[in-house]
Amino acid sequence: MTQTTTAPARAARTAPASVEDRAVKRRRVLDILDARGRDSLLLTTHTALTWYLDGSRVHISLAGDPIAAVLVDRDGDHLVTFNNEAGRIAAEELPAGVSLHSVPWYGNLHEAAGAVGRSAPAAKKDPLAEADVASELRAARQQLLPGESARYALLSGELAALMTDVLSTARPDTTEFELVSKLAGRVVTAGAEPLVLLCNGSSRSDFRHPLATHSPIGRRAMAVVCARRDGLVANITRWIRFDAGTPQERDAEFRIAAVEADIFDATVPGARLDRIFTEIKTAYARHGFGEDQWEQHHQGGPAGYAGRDPRVSASATDTVVLNQTFTWNPSGPAVKIEDTVQLMESGLQVLTVDPRWPVSTVNGLQRPVTLQL
Repeated sequence: MTQTTTAPARAARTAPASVEDRAVKRRRVLDILDARGRDSLLLTTHTALTWYLDGSRVHISLAGDPIAAVLVDRDGDHLVTFNNEAGRIAAEELPAGVSLHSVPWYGNLHEAAGAVGRSAPAAKKDPLAEADVASELRAARQQLLPGESARYALLSGELAALMTDVLSTARPDTTEFELVSKLAGRVVTAGAEPLVLLCNGSSRSDFRHPLATHSPIGRRAMAVVCARRDGLVANITRWIRFDAGTPQERDAEFRIAAVEADIFDATVPGARLDRIFTEIKTAYARHGFGEDQWEQHHQGGPAGYAGRDPRVSASATDTVVLNQTFTWNPSGPAVKIEDTVQLMESGLQVLTVDPRWPVSTVNGLQRPVTLQL
């Protein structure tokens, strides 16, 4: 393994990391080590790496494993990557104060990272594996720091705006593929990565996760985008239609917003996710969707460096904290509502908001309604 010490003089991108935020994150990880009586921790997943590095890009393929691993020990932070990635990482993604090491492209990334700083196999204990402290790391990610909160709000606002731009130009003969391709282009132009792109026209409105087809969208359509930038993932769903909608559609839209409002009311500091999950199940029944509607689709949960971190369920016992972000996504037959929000001292603040999109006030919050074209 070789140490990389130089970087190109100019770069098209610089690492977004905040020195202040990274110091807090390092302290949080050292607290985990103290509690476990260990000296080092090996970070290997996209979620943990992008969080700890504060926004560095550690992927090549969106469907592939990270091309980096980070060893956090009491002496410092060590990023290990492949030799064919080291130059770009050094120039564009490496936060200040992180040592960079490289291994051959055919080497074992995790073994190399785990051995950093050990002159002999027995010189130090093997590092903690990320999976061994998954819940502790998730808790460390919950409360967004000032720099990442600002980046998240900016991404979320841009995502909402591009949804307005693209969907407002749709026509009944626009195909689902045409719509999501325009959305994807705008996401990439914004410097983000489109992780999820969904669209259903009026002929496919029964599907909860509608991958796009060549079908025209017809009289009514839903679009969903999950986009990642600087490690943070913003999520949004919007609906459009070309007529006034049926009474049944308008009623379902009203009732799903009421379900969401009940979930928002339950999202308060100190609440446990499993208890919010119980409220979600009763909210569906309360608003006329039936007691089993929650079984037809996941309900969302905390957001940030993963699409959901974690998905809410009966076994999720994480506790809600201030400055935490969420994407709840209640849905029913041919109806769904979804935005990325942050819990502030003043209450929930919607991040994926564009003032051009039509809204209605639901329990004090402005919530998106179907855009009628």
